[in-house]
Amino acid sequence: MALRVDDASSNETAIITCLVSVLAVVYFAWNVKKSRKANATLPPGPRGLPVFGYLPFLGTTDLHKKFTELSGVYGPIFKLWLGNKLCVVVSSPSLIRQVVRDQDTTFANRDPPKAALVVSYGGNDIAWSNYGPEWRKLRKFFVGKMMNNESLDACYALRKQEVKNTIRDLYNNDNKIGKPIDIGELSFSTLVCAIQNMLWGEALELKEKGTTNLRAGLKFKLAELMVLAGTPNISDVFPMLSWLDIQGIERRAKKISLWLDNVINSTVEQHRNKELTVEGEERAGKNFEGSRNKNFLQLLLELQENDDSASSISMNQFKAVLADIITSGTDTTTTMVEWTMAELMQHPQVMKKVQEELAQVVGMDSCVEEFHLSRLMYLDAVVKETFRLHPAVPLLLPRRASESSNIGGYNIPKDTTIMLNVRAIHRDPKLWDNPLQFRPERFLDDGIASKFDYSGNNFQYLPFGSGRRMCAGIALAERMLMFVLASLLHSFEWELPTGTKLNLSEKFGIVIKKKEPLVAIPTPRLSNSELYH
Repeated sequence: MALRVDDASSNETAIITCLVSVLAVVYFAWNVKKSRKANATLPPGPRGLPVFGYLPFLGTTDLHKKFTELSGVYGPIFKLWLGNKLCVVVSSPSLIRQVVRDQDTTFANRDPPKAALVVSYGGNDIAWSNYGPEWRKLRKFFVGKMMNNESLDACYALRKQEVKNTIRDLYNNDNKIGKPIDIGELSFSTLVCAIQNMLWGEALELKEKGTTNLRAGLKFKLAELMVLAGTPNISDVFPMLSWLDIQGIERRAKKISLWLDNVINSTVEQHRNKELTVEGEERAGKNFEGSRNKNFLQLLLELQENDDSASSISMNQFKAVLADIITSGTDTTTTMVEWTMAELMQHPQVMKKVQEELAQVVGMDSCVEEFHLSRLMYLDAVVKETFRLHPAVPLLLPRRASESSNIGGYNIPKDTTIMLNVRAIHRDPKLWDNPLQFRPERFLDDGIASKFDYSGNNFQYLPFGSGRRMCAGIALAERMLMFVLASLLHSFEWELPTGTKLNLSEKFGIVIKKKEPLVAIPTPRLSNSELYH
C-alpha cells in the first residue's frame, strides 16, 4: 500500500515538474520573441555580450573615430549596449535636427559621467544639469546677464589688458622672442588671466599650499579633468560597481574638485574683503581707483544671496557655474587657438592672407581692438574651417531621453543616451567638398558664408551644438578666440623651429587637443616698438 502511495506521489511530482518545465520554456520563448520584436524597432548596431554589452567601447581612446567607423557599417544612426545602458549615436544633419529641434525637450536631459558629476557639484551647473526649472533659471541668468553685449562690452578693457600683457611680455623677454614658444601654454596663460579679470575684476594670484599659483595649477588640473570626463568609465555602465571606483576616476575627480572648491572659496572671501575696503574708502570720502561696474562674481553673489527662492540659486549652483566659467572658458578656447595656429603653420599661404587682411583692416601702426573683429572676414573663415576639422567637443555633451520617442523611424526608449557625432558630419564627403582639406575659402563662397555661423541653425555645421543645450558661452568664446588670434598674428610672424615637423595627431578627452604641444618661434612684425608696450 505504501508503495502505491509513493508511486502516485512520484507520478504527481513528475507531472508538476513537467508542467512547470513546459511553462518555463513557453515563458522563455515568449520573452525572447518579445525582446526580438522590441529590438527590431531599435536602430541597428554591433552585437554585444550579455550583461557586458559592446566591450570595444571601454577599450578605445578615440570614441569619435570608433563611432565614425561604426557609422560606415550601420548607417547614420546606430545603437550599442554598454553594460545595461543603451546608447544611440546620430551622425546625419536630418536626424540631428529631430533630436535638437523637433524633439528638443524630450532629449534635453544630460547623462553626465562620474567625473563631470563630481566637478559640477552633483550636476548643479549649466552644462551637466538636467533640463527643468532650475536649469532654465541658471541659463537665463547666465546668457541674459553675464553674456549679453552690454556686460561683455563693459569688461572688454579687462580682456584687452591681458592680451596686451602677453604681447608685451613676448616682445620684452629675451628668453621668448626668437625662441620656441609653446602656443597652448601662451594662450592658456592669457585666457585664464582674462577670465579671472572678468570674474572678479583683477587677476588675483591665489596660492595653493606650496608655491604653485592658480594659473599653473589650473592648466594641469583642467587637462586631467577633460581626460577623466571623456574616458569610458566602467562604473558609469555598471552602476553596481561604482563603489569600487576601479579606474580611480571618481577619486581623481574629487581631488580636482576639492582643489577647485578651495580656489572658489578663497576667491569669494578675497572679493568680499575687497568690497568692504571699497565701501570703507567711499564712506571716508576717499577716491578709490577701480571699477565699480559689477563683475561676474558680483552678479552671481547677488543671485545666490537673493531671498526670493524663485530667482535665487543655491551655494552648489553658485560654485558649479563658477567652475563652468573657469573650466570651459579657458580649456576649449585654448584648444581652438592651438588648433588654428597649427593649421596656419601647416598652410603658410593661408597665414599670409590672414596677416595681409590684418594689415589692411587694423593697420601696421595700430594694435588689434575688438571693434576690428567684425571686419576680419578671412580670419573668421579660418576659425570656422578649424572648427569644422577640429571641433573642440566632437561628440558634444551626451543627452538622455526623458521619455520614449522615435528618431528616423526607430524606437528610442526612455533613458537612452544620445550622442551626436558632429565631427563625422563636419567631415562627411556627401556634405563637404574635399572634407579633409583645410580650405577657409569654402566659408567665403557666395551664398555659403551666410549659411554657416555658430547659432546651430544649420545642422551641417554644429561646433557649439544646437537647441536648448547648445553652448551658453558662445558670445564670449567667439570674442576671445578671435581677439587672441588676431593679436598674436598681427604682432608677430610665426614659424616652426628648424627641422621640426608639424604633428596634427589628437589627444583623447571630452575636449580633443593636439597630442603634441605646438611650438613656434615669434619675431616682431610691427615696425613701431611703442605698440609692444
